[in-house]
Amino acid sequence: MREWWRDAVIYQIYPRSFQDDNGDGIGDLIGITRRLDHVASLGVDAIWLSPFFASPDKDMGYDVSDYTSVSPLFGTIEDFDALVTRAHDLGLKVIIDQVLSHTSDQHDWFLESKKGRTNPKADWYVWADPRLDGGPPNNWPSVFGGSAWMFSPLRRQYYLHNFLTSQPDLNFHNPAVVDALLGEMKFWLERGVDGFRLDTVNFYVHDAKLRDNPAAEYDDMPGHPYGAQIHMYSKSRPENLNVLRRLRALTDQYPDRMMIGEVGDDGIRQVELMAQYTSGSDKLHMAYSFALLSHDHTPDHFRRCIQGFMNEAPDGWPCWSFSNHDVQRHVTRWATAPTMQDTVAKQAINMLISFPGTLGIYQGEEVGQTETDIEFHELTDLGYIDFWPDNKGRDGCRTPMVWDADAPNAGFSEGDPWLPVKPPQAARAVAGQDAQNDSVLNTYRAALAYRKSRPELRLGDTTFPTLPDPLLAVSRTYEGICLTGVFNLSDTAQNIQLAEGAKATGPLSGEVTGSELILPAFGFAYVETTADTAAFA
Repeated sequence: MREWWRDAVIYQIYPRSFQDDNGDGIGDLIGITRRLDHVASLGVDAIWLSPFFASPDKDMGYDVSDYTSVSPLFGTIEDFDALVTRAHDLGLKVIIDQVLSHTSDQHDWFLESKKGRTNPKADWYVWADPRLDGGPPNNWPSVFGGSAWMFSPLRRQYYLHNFLTSQPDLNFHNPAVVDALLGEMKFWLERGVDGFRLDTVNFYVHDAKLRDNPAAEYDDMPGHPYGAQIHMYSKSRPENLNVLRRLRALTDQYPDRMMIGEVGDDGIRQVELMAQYTSGSDKLHMAYSFALLSHDHTPDHFRRCIQGFMNEAPDGWPCWSFSNHDVQRHVTRWATAPTMQDTVAKQAINMLISFPGTLGIYQGEEVGQTETDIEFHELTDLGYIDFWPDNKGRDGCRTPMVWDADAPNAGFSEGDPWLPVKPPQAARAVAGQDAQNDSVLNTYRAALAYRKSRPELRLGDTTFPTLPDPLLAVSRTYEGICLTGVFNLSDTAQNIQLAEGAKATGPLSGEVTGSELILPAFGFAYVETTADTAAFA
């Protein structure tokens, strides 16, 4: 029997920004539950909830202080149970974030660990002696800038933090740490969650010898020092596979559950890791890629990412998305002018449904949401504040969901929202698009319905017919039928000659004149042929 997650479209909800129910300006679990009908109306299969656990919120919940408690900001455990029940009633699976590579420095485990070198949790985090000159033990950098090591006066040692100094890394070389984390995950499995999204899954295990990372090759110094190294020893270690096997053994005890891991690494290494982590049946069910979350909007880029994964992991499984809570929204990244934003949004979803694997959608994407311009005094994302304005951080993609342009804060909250709702974003509210047949919102619904109706898009083999730039073609073949999506990744119209017998079918942004397919700027079409017939002349 085919697993549900292989055909799934997963809708990511950022709880802080989805719907505020109690008027404090911060989204909550009750608010999410109230809006699940909208999510279900899109035709998605599952929701992924970013962290809602107890946390001091130095990194917006990705610094967990208690893995089995709901933060009062978001509600109660009873609110979570009600959310799961309602989601399941609507036919939606529930996936929750698990931030296992590190905790908050306010977690009880770390508070005990830092007291000294002989307490029961002394070895639960990555501690190391200073060099003779008092400096950190090696050259590993933090993703958020500076050294990945912070000195603790109590222990006279450094602890590892790959992210903020308030996010100390757990020591996965200690089996007791993995045992404890498995127990925390079991708590949520028993509450009926259908899967886990594993944050920074390739950061779990560090090099036990703490060897220096080698320098990367580059012509100009990267804008962020993290890019100046090959992160050979600080992450993506081969020992990580054994940890994944232990996590998989736990989830396999529960029917129909899954794990999707967030894999972030450099270039082709990311594809190789996705392949390693999803090959066979004893590790991750699928891997979530950063590969398509970039500014690269060229046919070659999409082909290389997808074909690279297919070549490296013929029995693995990917999850592709264009936006999430960590990157600039793709409409802003890819549109060559503001007038092109809706057109790019419509093309994006019709292109995404042509890709093999599981698909991910980030809240607001379905209304063509653009990046919010955040001013310095409005910043809340402290991780990148030192890089302002070259890197404006992640607040711009995390601003509240917009429901009704005529309501206060576009229907998100009656209170003062934690991030501002600005007019360009409010103008894209759900209510204004709901009844418009040609809106971005209804384009998303139609595209996802088309994917469900076409087994070629869910089950078919994948090839990439050769077309000249800026055209991308993705063919999906199943039981003698070939369905080819063709996409103009430019703001200039393109003409394509269809082969004899090829016919346009399904979503179409353009026109067919005789045997000529005319795609406008950022246009798209689907062409149907038999499996042994070419789509293009």
